[in-house]
Amino acid sequence: MNNDDKTQIAVDMLISKSKELGRLPKRSDFESSDVCFIKQKLGPWPRALERAGLKEALKPSAAEKSREKRERAKARRKAAKSDSQITKHREENK
Repeated sequence: MNNDDKTQIAVDMLISKSKELGRLPKRSDFESSDVCFIKQKLGPWPRALERAGLKEALKPSAAEKSREKRERAKARRKAAKSDSQITKHREENK
């Protein structure tokens, strides 16, 4: 059994417990060995619930923050370039 299979088992454990309980599962809903397994494969409990699709992420990931930062920088460069072109065009037409 490879690591992806074990990760999927952890996700399935959370999803089935959620369906069984009708709410987000808590750590206390599982045996301690199951909690250790889930956290080992999926990370801290809130992240595990997010990765299982049971809870929406509150904070954007580091990759998402980085992408947004690049987009803002690109927009600033584009705006600065168009401003300089407008200024240049005005100076040429004087």
